[in-house]
Amino acid sequence: QVQLVESGGGSVQPGGSVRLSCVVSGDTISTYCLGWFRQAQGKERRGVGGISTDEITRYADFAKGRFTISLEKAENTLYLQMDSLQPEDAAIYYCAAGLPRRVVGREFCDTYDYWGQGTRVTVSS
Repeated sequence: QVQLVESGGGSVQPGGSVRLSCVVSGDTISTYCLGWFRQAQGKERRGVGGISTDEITRYADFAKGRFTISLEKAENTLYLQMDSLQPEDAAIYYCAAGLPRRVVGREFCDTYDYWGQGTRVTVSS
């Protein structure tokens, strides 16, 4: 059973930075697609970005240029570095893991079966 535990959330001023961590346990981290999601109050959960098993990262448009996803395999840890934060970035941030779907040699990361409990990020002055 894969388990994910996020940490690093907190309160930050607009323009500030936060780094979230997600420790993955229970299986080999490199087997899984890993992703970050967020849910703002009163809104649906949406994807922030993710990393494939061959460590290709992708980002939602709102995250490009401001957020960076990285993976430290030796620590079984996924990171989300968030810079230039704005009030609209305030949300509960979740990390998730899922096995990739492979079709004709291509890998798709579109299903996430394991989720962390979330960590809250508040952006206000």
